[in-house]
Amino acid sequence: MQIPLQISLHGIEQSDALHNAIRKRAEKLERYYDRIISCRVVLELGGRHKRRGSQFTARIGLKVPGDEIAITREHDEKLDIALRDAFDAARRKLEDYAREHRP
Repeated sequence: MQIPLQISLHGIEQSDALHNAIRKRAEKLERYYDRIISCRVVLELGGRHKRRGSQFTARIGLKVPGDEIAITREHDEKLDIALRDAFDAARRKLEDYAREHRP
């Protein structure tokens, strides 16, 4: 992986499996645009909602030449779904960015 990756977890227990899953997904983003400058992933466990339970939030910030791509996804009770949805959205935005900035 060429891009610097920063991972922050708030209210979520650190684990090698989680870090490896994030790293793997971030590496895949390079397939869609190979000039990513940096990638920051923030995962948070929000407060408990009376009806919905725990709220997980996944935020991804990608720095690319001349721009920044930011994605936020939330999901009730499932961190892996919030993470998957955030990286899917990041991939789509990165593909759009790459299409617009082709030489």
